Amino acid sequence: MISVLIADDHSIVRSGIKLMINKQHDMKVIDEAQNGEEVVYKALEKCPDIVIMDLNMPKKSGLLATKQINEKNKLIKIIVLTMHDDKEYLFRVLQAGASGYLLKSHDEGDLLEAIRAVHHGESFLYPNATKLLMEEYIKIRPAEEDDRQKLTGREQEVLSYLAKGFTNREIADTMYLSIKTIEAYRSKIMDKLKMNTRQDPSRPY
Repeated sequence: MISVLIADDHSIVRSGIKLMINKQHDMKVIDEAQNGEEVVYKALEKCPDIVIMDLNMPKKSGLLATKQINEKNKLIKIIVLTMHDDKEYLFRVLQAGASGYLLKSHDEGDLLEAIRAVHHGESFLYPNATKLLMEEYIKIRPAEEDDRQKLTGREQEVLSYLAKGFTNREIADTMYLSIKTIEAYRSKIMDKLKMNTRQDPSRPY
């Protein structure tokens, strides 16, 4: 059972997310927080598997709360759920230690998929965020250090679609493969490009 802590200053948002999560057979909301100070305290006290973190909260921002939780307990995985579709927010959130970044405008199925993926040690970014990350990676890495040479032909093909902002389903349909196969390719790509290692100094964020 995946334990989840929800942090958002809007009670309606928390109630909706809680209802959705508690309907699942493999996850459960164990607590809620309505501001940044509260989520840090509750996360470190109760050690949930996942924290769903809003960025705009009173007393302490979700960004600072993410950083503080990650510094104290790296076993707690954080998924930022926000309205900000912005490159600067994305990079700062990932640098702070978040494992996922999702927009509130996305379908509820995306959040459930993110929770399961992050719980299994993977990163989860919505398609446009992956595109932005790939663009920055390609821009910042010198050609002689380009880890893309380590990728297989199939992985390079998947990478090209990710860089264009394709979803896993769109890539699967285009390449006539299953979504699970694309997810596996995506995970290998992120690993080979060192995009899953937050302490890697070559990362663009």
